[in-house]
Amino acid sequence: MPMPLWWGHVNKRVFNPRAIASGKYPVLIHVGRTSGTTYRTPMDAHPVAGGYLFVLVYGSRSDWVRNVLAAGSARLRVDGKEVELTAPRLVGRQEAFEAMPKDVTRPPKVLRITEFLRMDLAAG
Repeated sequence: MPMPLWWGHVNKRVFNPRAIASGKYPVLIHVGRTSGTTYRTPMDAHPVAGGYLFVLVYGSRSDWVRNVLAAGSARLRVDGKEVELTAPRLVGRQEAFEAMPKDVTRPPKVLRITEFLRMDLAAG
């Protein structure tokens, strides 16, 4: 796992609220798989053909990833609008890098990020 999960808990309580309030970052809106609570999580999201690709800095065991996989959908607030996303699936580094636009900086190898989440834009 690239980053320790405990750091994710610090981010969730300290840095994420500031990032969301700033409006500078894409924000994923998803529903808790057990609680049914709506959550907002700032993301490293990249547009790809037909959808978005998310860098899983904490790996696929993060709560937000598990929530999205369980729900099968989420919304993304990006550039002042919300888009509906569906068909979440984990993809590997090679598939992710092939899908990413060439001008997007790849995560440094030192972070050992090997999983990404890809979602499609909902039809309509």
